[in-house]
Amino acid sequence: MGLFGKSGTALLGVDISSTAVKLLEIRRQGGRYRVESYAVEALPTDSVVEKSITNLDAVTAAVAGAVKRSRTKLKDVALAVPGSAAISKTVNMPSGLSEDDMQAQIEIEAEKYVPHPLDEVSLDFQVLGPAARDPGSVEVLLVASRSDNVDTRVDACEGAGLKTRVVDVESYATENAFALLAEDLPAHGEGQRIAVVDVGATMTTLSVFENQRIIYTREQVFGGRQLTEEISRRFGLSIEDAGRAKRQGGLPDSYEDEVLHPFMDSMAQQITRALQFFYGSSQHNSVDSIVLAGGCASIVGIDDLVRDQAGIPTFIANPFVNMSVSNRVRPQTLVEDAPALLIACGLAMRSFDP
Repeated sequence: MGLFGKSGTALLGVDISSTAVKLLEIRRQGGRYRVESYAVEALPTDSVVEKSITNLDAVTAAVAGAVKRSRTKLKDVALAVPGSAAISKTVNMPSGLSEDDMQAQIEIEAEKYVPHPLDEVSLDFQVLGPAARDPGSVEVLLVASRSDNVDTRVDACEGAGLKTRVVDVESYATENAFALLAEDLPAHGEGQRIAVVDVGATMTTLSVFENQRIIYTREQVFGGRQLTEEISRRFGLSIEDAGRAKRQGGLPDSYEDEVLHPFMDSMAQQITRALQFFYGSSQHNSVDSIVLAGGCASIVGIDDLVRDQAGIPTFIANPFVNMSVSNRVRPQTLVEDAPALLIACGLAMRSFDP
C-alpha cells in the first residue's frame, strides 16, 4: 500500500490516535455535505504509543467496534500516518514526463532525502502544478514513510473487514478539513494566518495556515494524558477509570480548582510556547486566529483562556457546523466530539477528490 492512493469511491475516514479509533462517513448531496455516520471507540491503554501501533489486536478490535457502533455499510477506507512518521519534500520535475518516467525520477530523488532503504519505505508523489519560477517544470510533492507505519494501520483495518484505498498524512488530512473550518472564520481565512492547534492525548500539533495552505507544522509532547494521569494520582483511580471520570464526570468537588484549572493553564502556556517557536523560525511574528482541535479542545472555557493568554481570537474546531446530519447521528454528541474528528473529517473528504 503506497501513500496517497486514489479514491473514486465513497470512503470512511479512519483516524487511529493514541486513545481511540475515530471513524466518519460523509455524503454529498448537491452542494452540501451530510454526516452519515460516525463513531469513537476507545483503545486500551498503550495500544498506540507515540503514534505507533503496539497492540495490533486491540486496534483491530477497536476499528471493528467503531464500524459496528456507527452502523455504516461502507467498506473502503482512507487512513493516515502521523506527520512525524512521514518525510515530505517538494521537488521540480520536467513537465512532459509520463507517469512511469516520473515514478522512476521520484525514486532517484527519494534516495537523496529518505534515510532508509527504499525497499523498506512506502513512497508516493502528487503533482501540485506548474513550477512558479520554471515554466518547463512542475512542482511534485514527494512523501515517504517506513512501510511498517503504513502496514500496521492497513492490517488493523483489514482485520476488521475493511479495505484501505487511501493512505494520507495527518497534516494533509488537517489541511483537507481546514476548508470547512475556514467557512466560519473571518474573511473565510483568506489573506490571514490561522494557527490550528490539535491537542490530543500525548501530542500537540501546531499547523499554521496562510490562505488555507499549511506553511508550518510542529509537534510537541503534551496532551490530555497528563490530565488523566493527574486525576489517577490525585484520586487513587486506575488510568482507565480516571479517563472515564474525566469524560463522564463524578469526580470530587476539588477536581476543577486543584486539577482541571492547572491543566488548562499548562495547555494555554504550551500553545503560546508553540506559537513562539513558529515566530522564531519564520519571518512571521503574528497569527490572526487560533483554532483549537483535538480532544482537549472540548474542555469548557479553554478557548476563552487561550484567547486571554495569547491575546488572539480563539475558536473551537467544528468542521460539521454547515453540514446536515442523518438520523443515525445525535447532533449534540457530534458537536461535543467535533474537535477530535478533524483528521477523520479530512480523510473522509478524500471521497470527493476530483
